[in-house]
Amino acid sequence: MSRHESFSVERTRELVSDFAGLEGPLLPILHALQEAFGFVPEAAVPVIAQELNLTRAEVHGVVTFYHDFRHAPAGRHVVKLCRAEACQSMGCDDLIAHAERRLGVAMGETSADGAVTLEPIYCLGLCATAPSAMVDGRLVGRLDAAAIDAIATEVER
Repeated sequence: MSRHESFSVERTRELVSDFAGLEGPLLPILHALQEAFGFVPEAAVPVIAQELNLTRAEVHGVVTFYHDFRHAPAGRHVVKLCRAEACQSMGCDDLIAHAERRLGVAMGETSADGAVTLEPIYCLGLCATAPSAMVDGRLVGRLDAAAIDAIATEVER
């Protein structure tokens, strides 16, 4: 059972209304939609545009600019591996290849059984403990192959 709601225009309007009074409400609205639905549905874009008096292109441009907004539901577990400069200098590319083999899913994809989504992220602010990851919102530093194996075991449960 998904922990997210099914998309509805009514719920989208409610969430837009909750944040519409803020200065620069678009990003908080998009985060709220992703929290509620697990992703930002394409069908939400015209609703947001209409409610905020923006063009669809403006809303679409923001959704597609930020890597954190998903266009499809994620797996039950989300593993984000940092690909920023500090993590690259500490060998994240080798760890990404190891994670892809161990989890059986390519970077940017969700496993066929929906268990895990493997995503890149571009800086977690943990440069001193690079390479780093975020597993279901929990930060993990000083990654190595053993840590990736432990993460894989954790998300396979």
